[in-house]
Order: sequence, then structure tokens, then C-alpha cells
Amino acid sequence: MIPKPEFSNPSDPEPMTARDARLQMFGFWGRYQHFAMPVAGVAIAAVTVVVLQGFLSGLSLDHVLEAARNIPGKHLLVALSLTGLSFAAVAFYDVVAVETIAPGRVPRLLSACVGAAGYAISNALGFSLLTGGMLRYRIYAGEGIALSDIGRIIATSWLAIWFAFIVMIALDLVLDPTRTPLVDQLDPRLGLALGIALLLSIGFLVRWLSRGERTLAIGKFSIKLPNSRGALTQIVAGLVDVCAAAGTLYVLMPETVTTGPAVFALVFVVATIIGIASHAPGGLGAFEASMIAGVGLGNNPDAIGALLAFRVIYTLLPFLIAVVGVLTFEIYARHAQVSQRVLHAGRVLEPLIPPLAAGATFLGGIMLLFSSSVPGGAERLDALSDMLPLPFIEVSHLAASFAGIAMLIIARGLARRLQQAWAASLILFMLGAAFSIGKGLDWEAAVVLLVLSTVLIGFRKAFYRRPIEGIGTLSWGWLASVISIVAISIWLGFFSYRDVDYSNQMFWQFAVDGDAPRFLRAAIVILTATAAAALHTAINRKAINRKQQAEIPPAVSAIVASSNVTHAALAMLGDKQFLMSPDGRGFIMYARSGGSLIALGGPIGPVEGDTELAWAFHDLADRSAARTAFYGVEPDQLPMYLDMGLVALKLGEVARVDLTAFNLDGPRRQPLRYADRRAEKDGLVFEVVKAADVRPLLGELREVSDAWLQMKSSGEKGFSLGYFEDDYVSRFDMAVFRWRGRIIAFANMWGSADKSELTVDLMRHAPDAPKIVMDALLTKLLLHGKSQGYRRFNLGAAPLSGLSGGRLTSHWNRFGSFLYRRGRTFYRFDGLKAFKDKFDPVWTPHYFICPPGLDTIRSLLDVTTLISGNPLELVRK
Repeated sequence: MIPKPEFSNPSDPEPMTARDARLQMFGFWGRYQHFAMPVAGVAIAAVTVVVLQGFLSGLSLDHVLEAARNIPGKHLLVALSLTGLSFAAVAFYDVVAVETIAPGRVPRLLSACVGAAGYAISNALGFSLLTGGMLRYRIYAGEGIALSDIGRIIATSWLAIWFAFIVMIALDLVLDPTRTPLVDQLDPRLGLALGIALLLSIGFLVRWLSRGERTLAIGKFSIKLPNSRGALTQIVAGLVDVCAAAGTLYVLMPETVTTGPAVFALVFVVATIIGIASHAPGGLGAFEASMIAGVGLGNNPDAIGALLAFRVIYTLLPFLIAVVGVLTFEIYARHAQVSQRVLHAGRVLEPLIPPLAAGATFLGGIMLLFSSSVPGGAERLDALSDMLPLPFIEVSHLAASFAGIAMLIIARGLARRLQQAWAASLILFMLGAAFSIGKGLDWEAAVVLLVLSTVLIGFRKAFYRRPIEGIGTLSWGWLASVISIVAISIWLGFFSYRDVDYSNQMFWQFAVDGDAPRFLRAAIVILTATAAAALHTAINRKAINRKQQAEIPPAVSAIVASSNVTHAALAMLGDKQFLMSPDGRGFIMYARSGGSLIALGGPIGPVEGDTELAWAFHDLADRSAARTAFYGVEPDQLPMYLDMGLVALKLGEVARVDLTAFNLDGPRRQPLRYADRRAEKDGLVFEVVKAADVRPLLGELREVSDAWLQMKSSGEKGFSLGYFEDDYVSRFDMAVFRWRGRIIAFANMWGSADKSELTVDLMRHAPDAPKIVMDALLTKLLLHGKSQGYRRFNLGAAPLSGLSGGRLTSHWNRFGSFLYRRGRTFYRFDGLKAFKDKFDPVWTPHYFICPPGLDTIRSLLDVTTLISGNPLELVRK
């Protein structure tokens, strides 16, 4: 039975409006946080363009490229060595984190390789959870590490990086406070004191860690901290990592850059942080703009060339090594005669192919956009004009630009394993290669794109999902990354043609050497495509309409009428889709919310079809690139869902009253007797209105319903809860209380076909109804159910009831137990359970079934949004 917490809670210490007022201050962030950070990233991209335009006004692209080619070979060798040292230090982050969280369970060499490869991939592509986080999850999960511990390993590694940033800032403040940006405008003693305070804090932390096992708790999430030796190792590794990374760029800089190493390293740290916040892959553009502004590199082509060389050495090269290593191992594990352990590792790595393919496609799109923004080689264009007519060259340039922006958009579909995205990407790679040749004999880009298309063909089976809604919309974060790349590519074009005298006629000039007009036309194509993607995302990511009416198949109505499960009546709301069994005798009702396909309860129909139908729904969700979830599952169904690899979260307990033994006798029933007698004394008249006679009463019932919602400062729910809709309400018998002929309370009733259970859905009363009206109405309903031969009465759920808060229980149980005991500021969970306990029910647990890991949190937010429209309502469902 699906729980329905519609009952009023008489033990509430204050009106609902007061609680809702406190929730309101979180509501704004809960509604807009999903795109607040992406908007900030786009803002950083805009500032980046302004900074680059302002500081590089006196340079040309040819001078920058020439400067990069003229970097001395010995400097390049030192930079390569420092890059290797930096990634070796990065590897220690994971080594220490694994030994702290899961000691002795992962070989150190393996954790070191995972740490370095994960950082190389996420440093180049961004989307750290999708790329580097996925790599860690797949490898460590294959070693038997629990998902929660993998999350702690990732968190511990990130803490190490941020501690390294703090230590670097502190050392710079101590060593050279007079030259530290921002601080140099203040009293040097203030900067020195701040640096010493930071270093002392770090020393105190290490000392604190040496006195025993320590745990950092952030809300319900806890991280076991390393011991003092591990902390020192991570701090030293962090210093080596940051210093080596900064040193890689520093040795590439020309002698004209006179900034000291300490200040340079500090600016490098700040630029890295800004790059992370920009949402651009690898902080592209934002990092460079921060370095240019912080060190004063404007109008210095040698310094800008050094930044370009740094990107190739520190970002692109490690990424290519990591990708080639993963792909080589995957191919070897598939086709070679190797041990079972290697084959197992190959299966573990296979899920990495989609995010890596997405990253490679995204980089391919960047390559096409950037190549369309810079001048083509004059000799190549001359040779091409002898072979192809000018219109073909012009069209190829526009098509290559469009293919580039399309790759940025389609890449998200590859990360979700979508078959359509795979086919589209393959076509775009091949067309991009052809258009790269056609627009300027850019054979290097064509070769890269053809190699990527070959890799995609080799891993075709990894992309099998065919979602119901097609490729779908972009996330706000992905859209922010696309916009950032587009902004930088267009700035690059204007930078490349800064000496061109622009005019209105230029847009319509067509010539073999007309690179600037071609760029302008390509910019229009790119901006139009980006605007279309943004509008599509904004329009199609609208809030879920939980009351949207859908057609109910005739077979569903027949199954509901004969069902022995009372919550089957929710199929008649018209807000769900249905997966029918092959024989048409059963169904699963479900809805899409966010990235989840959420079924309401289990299969409805013959018991023998439950397993087959549930697995069919699981397969439907997987093929649709959605998370599988089942809301409101009974304990006897758990084994089936656990076999699917899903996890069960206890939502609370459902109260059921044994009607065969229910009466109003004895001292425990005194409150119910009082409510029943008081209702009669006050002149309240109980009546059960048959479904056929409900429609004439709809106007009066709606007045009571609207007043109740206004009194509770609440809106209608949906999915697992009914809402007041005329066609829906008039399908069921209605219990009402009348006072002086006016309806002041009502409840629509659901009864099972075999009379095993009776329950109610909507249960509402007028604001001026007596305080005992809910107790009296429920008492009358239980007595009515008993008189009609029903065996039990379902009172609905008590959220979070029955969750154990012991040390050895799951984190969800501990969090739920804590909220049940201490969360009365937002909702009186214990009061609702006490209210239902007056009827002496039998409490039965019910569960939410969903995927493990980070998908658990996403699934919880999706189902809460589906039911109430507000993720903050999670614990009140």
C-alpha cells in the first residue's frame, strides 16, 4: 500500500504556516540552485572574454604561435619532467585516501594509477564526477570498496588539493607579503600575520590528528580523516603537485616575466580555483585570463605562447596518455587470452567508455570551433582553390562550425550511452573530417576526427539506450560549458582578425583569402545554434505538471476494479504512464521525473507476473537512459528488487488496523469514544455517499478542499497522493460529515476487490470544523469498514518512523532517525505516529527502491519533486 500522509496532525505545536515560513527561506535556493552555479560559470566566461580582449589588444595570433614554436627545447624537457612530478604527487592523494578509508584493500600501485589517470581526465574535460569520479568508482568498486567509501576517498583527495592551496597561499604571505596581489595594498604585517595564522592552523590540525582517529562530519556525511603521518604526506604531496604544476608554466615563461616564484605560484593557485568555478573544461580561458591579469602578461606574445604550450604539455598530453591507456587495456582485455582477474578489470573499465567518448567528442567540437575561428594556411587555401570551387570552401567552413557546436551538445548523450547520440556523433566525426579538408586542407583535424570515429565504431555496443524523449535536453551545467567554449572561440576569432577593418559589407564578401568574413558568418551559425540549444533547454526543462491528464487504457480500469491492492486506484489520476504485461492482465504505473523513471509501488495484477513485469520496467528505464526507482514497496517484494542491483531505503512505516478485532471498548479507546460522542453531541452527521451520487456534491466538496489547502498553506500533491480533480474524486465512494446540512469534512474511500483492505485518500475538513473532526471521521470510517466486511483499515504512513539510529546502521537510517527525533522544527513526525497509534495499528515498513551511490540522492530528489514539486519536501512524503 502506498502511504498517504494527508491526515491532520493534532499534536502540531504551531500552524503549518509558521513551518512553511521557515522552509521558504530555503525554497528559493532549492528552486534555483540547479542553474545558479552554471550561471556563475557563464559570468566568469564573460569576464574572461573582457579580460582577454583588454590585455591582448596589441598582439596577433601569428606572433603567439611563433613564440610557442620558439620555446627552447631544454625548457620543454624541464616542463615535461615537472609535469611528470606533478602527476606523481597527485597519485599520492589517492594512495593516502585509500589507506585511510579502506586500508589494505587496494594495491597502492593501482590506487596511484587511478589517482593520476582520474586527475588527468578530469583536468582536461571538467565534469569531475562524470569523468575522474567515474574512473575511481569503477576501479575501486571492482576491488570491493563500498560506494559510500568511494565517495569518502574522492572527498579526502579533494580535501588534500584544497589544503595544498591553503598552504601555498600561507607560504606566499609569509615569504613575500609585499608582492602578494591584493594583500600588497595593505600593511605587510597584516599579510604576514595572516600567513602565520594559516600555517599554525595547519600545524594544529596535524597535531590534532596525531592524538587518535578523527572524523569530519558535514551534516549526515562523515569522512574519516588520515592520521598525522598521512596528513603530512598529503600536504607534502600537495605542495609538490602545485609547485611542480606552477613550475611547468614558470619554466616556459620568457625572461621578460620577472614575477618571483612565490607570487607566481600564488597567482597560479588562484587562477586554478577560478578555472574550476568557470565550468569550462579544464578551466579553459578563465585560467589563462587570471594568469594574464594576475602576473601582467598582456601584450607579451612570448608569455601567451608559454600559456599555449603549458596547455599542450600539462593538460592535453596527460589526458591522451590516460585515454590511450584505458582504451588499450580495454581492447587487450577483450581480445587477448588473459587471466580472469584481467578480464574482470576489463569489465570494470568498460563503463568508462561512454564518459571518455563524451569527453573526446567535446574536445573534437572545441577543435572544430577553434579552427573555424582562426585564419587558414594561405598555401593550403591556394592549393584547395585549384581543386574545389569557392562556394564549396565557404559551405565547408560553415558546416565545420555547425559540426563543432553540434559535437559539444551531442557529447552529453554519449555520456548517457544513448544509441542516437552514438549514431549522430559518428556522422558528425566523418562530416567534420570531410569539412576540415574542404575548408582549408586541415588534414590534422581530419585525422583526429577519423581516429575518434574508429574508436566509436569499436565500442558500438556500449551505446544501446533509446530514451523515450529522444536525446533530451542539456543540463544547466553542460549548457554553461557549451556557452563558455563558444564565447572563447568567438573571442579567439576577433583576436585573430583584430587588424581587420570591419564593415557591414564584409559579411557578404566571398573570396579564397576572405578568412575574416568566413569567421563572421561562422560566428552567426555558432551563436544561432547555441541560442537554439539554450531555448530548447529552458523550454523543455520546465517544472513537472503533476496534474497533466493522460489517457488511461481501458484494460487499466478493469484491472484496478478487480485489484486487491488499494493504491491501484491512483492509476485513475491520469498523471501516469503504464507498462502493460504481455497478457494484458497486469501493469506498472510510472512517471518520469528528472533522470528517473519512477514506478508507484510494484506491479499491479496477478502475483505470478510480478517478477517478469518488474524486470521489464527495469529494462525500460535502462534503455531510456533513466534511473530505475520504485516508490512505496512492501517488505515481501524486496528480494526481487535487490536482485536488480538496487538498494532499499526505508521511508517509514504504514499503519494498518485489524478491523475484525476493532471496537470502542476498553480504556485505550476512550479518546475515540469521546470523539465519536462529541461529534454526535455537536450535531455532526456521518454519511457514506456512493460514487454515482458524488458528482452533484463536487462544488461543496471543493469549497472544503480549497479552504483546507489554504489553511495548511499547501498546494496539491500528486503521483503517490490523490488531488482534488472532479473526474478522479467522483470515481469513489465518499465519507462526509455534515453539520446543519453543510459538509464540513470528507474522505474518499478505496476498497480492495476481495475486501481485504479499506483506506482513504483525500481527507480534509473546513477551518471551522470541531477539533475532534478527524478523530471522529476516522472512527466512523473504521466502524463502517468493519460493518462492510473489510478485514483491515490502512491509516497511511508515518514518515521516518521505525528507522534505527544505531552506529552500525546505514547512513540513511541514521539520518532519518535523527530527523525523526530532532526535526520537529519542520514537521512533527513523532506527533503523526502518536496520532495513528491511538487506533492500535500494526506497523509495517515500506521502502523506496533506487540505484546505489550518487544516483540514490538524485532519485530521492526526483521522486520528491514528482510528488510535491519541491525537493525540500523529501522527508514529509
